[in-house]
Formats: sequence, C-alpha cells, structure tokens
Amino acid sequence: MINHARMYAQQEHDRIMELVAVLEKQAQAIKRRLDVTDAVHAAVYQFQPVMGQHYWLVWNRRRQHTLLTHNGPNDWSSSAPEDYEYQTQVKYMGDHTWLEI
Repeated sequence: MINHARMYAQQEHDRIMELVAVLEKQAQAIKRRLDVTDAVHAAVYQFQPVMGQHYWLVWNRRRQHTLLTHNGPNDWSSSAPEDYEYQTQVKYMGDHTWLEI
C-alpha cells in the first residue's frame, strides 16, 4: 500500500514538474520580450512604428547609441553602413511590446 501511494505521489510530482517547466519557459519568453521592449524604447528613431511591422535594432559604433531602423543588413543598395552592428530584428506587437524575430 505504501509503494502504491509513493508511486501515485511520484507521478503527481512529475506531472507538476512538467507544468513548472512549461511555465518557466513562458516566463523566460516574457522576460526576453520585456528586455527587447526596453531596448527599443531606449533606441533612437525618428519615425512612428506601425504595429505588426518588422524593424531592426542596430548599434551605431560611431555615435555610440542604439538605433531602430527599417533597413536590415541586406536591404541596402550597396552595403550596410560600416558603423552599424545589427543586433536583432524586432516586431511591434498589438500590446505595444516588441517581439524578437
């Protein structure tokens, strides 16, 4: 009887730990989304972002600040500016957060 109770309790424990792992993964994704949102809000840009559109976060080495730009590394007619260090592509979401693509 004790072994049966222990087996049942172990199964319940394992099931709960699987749920905890799923919640932890979701929490990490939300934390990353908040970090990306903070990075975008700290970036310099002179346009009105449109929800659902993709943009790029770029580190400008010469000016020492982060930019939000429409152009990706392959969107330039010749090549990207040499001072640009592309960090990540982001998407403006309907809840006013930014998702890393």
